[in-house]
Amino acid sequence: MPSLYLDHAATTPMVESALIAMTNQLAVLGNPSSLHTHGRATRKTLEDSREVLAKEVGCLPSEVIFTASGTEANNIALKGLYWAGRDNGKNIVVISSIEHHAILDPAHWLATHEGAEVLQIPVSDDGVIDLVFLKNLVAKRGNEIAVISVMHANNETGVIQPITEVVQIAGQIPVHTDAVQSFKKLPLSFSRLGVTAMSLSAHKIGGPLGIGALILKRTVEIPSLLHGGGQEREIRSGTLNAPGIVGFATAVTSSDYNAGAVTDLRDRFISSVQALIPDAVINGLASERLPGIVNVTFPGTQSDTLLLLMDAQHISCSTGSACSAGVHEASHVLLAMGHSEITAQSSLRFSFGATSTASDCDFVVSVLPDVIARGRAANLT
Repeated sequence: MPSLYLDHAATTPMVESALIAMTNQLAVLGNPSSLHTHGRATRKTLEDSREVLAKEVGCLPSEVIFTASGTEANNIALKGLYWAGRDNGKNIVVISSIEHHAILDPAHWLATHEGAEVLQIPVSDDGVIDLVFLKNLVAKRGNEIAVISVMHANNETGVIQPITEVVQIAGQIPVHTDAVQSFKKLPLSFSRLGVTAMSLSAHKIGGPLGIGALILKRTVEIPSLLHGGGQEREIRSGTLNAPGIVGFATAVTSSDYNAGAVTDLRDRFISSVQALIPDAVINGLASERLPGIVNVTFPGTQSDTLLLLMDAQHISCSTGSACSAGVHEASHVLLAMGHSEITAQSSLRFSFGATSTASDCDFVVSVLPDVIARGRAANLT
């Protein structure tokens, strides 16, 4: 029986060229902060990689700050921009209600430990933020807002958010966007979006795990989370991960992601699911979405049961909810979109990537009716 991977939104295979480039760099000696020949050679390699990334996302090389992950980039941005704003008397953090936990949890930490007032922008049933709510909030309390953070596209549903409009509404208020899921799947330009900060991650685009980037306007200064050697504009101290950075830059230029082909697979899958399981709900279907993500609610099921049944068929997908310490919790994203606790715990996310094929799609569809039937039967016992 084939083993199929449909969880590319979680992580996707490294492209071969990135794997080779990273492996080669692992054998190169030299700390990029050292002034001798070995150090300068590694520094040049890193700066070349920085320029590659900057060109790809439409920013200046000096605006690229390498981090260990998208989560770290989100933390640096949200906390740093809040602290900078608080120094000017601003105490409000505004986030969307569908953010990844890499934004939700830092925001909660700021509220608990730093006295921030955290306000969430609601979303429609189709998963798009309420711009009228944001506009009214900025009109009433804009002079109190330190930072606004809205993700570019949601990791559970794939729904794309109107970041340009958010920036227009924000005016002089700093705006951060988590673009981890969008990068290399959609056209993405830091300068055209007009945001203050943007988070990226390598392993979502065929690069290595353990390397990300924060794109931060060169005119913006924020306090750092890490103190030490003063690397990366003194915002992110620590010896730079040269192999990871080289792998990241190589993936940027050699990614074989074909958005059109992945969109066709996504739509083929959706049509088949709707035909075979008429009461299935495709979450965010009416909205503009990323090419590869399909989030489906199957009424009368439990998503963790479905996940295990799919895994028994050698199919890797994911639930639409978070699982912590064995306790199943409803997805905050689906709850924000109007789902009940029950239906929010009846969903699976299938995410297609560059290596996905039509046969992958067809095989999943072939076993899905039996999986859903068994899941519904288990839910009745």
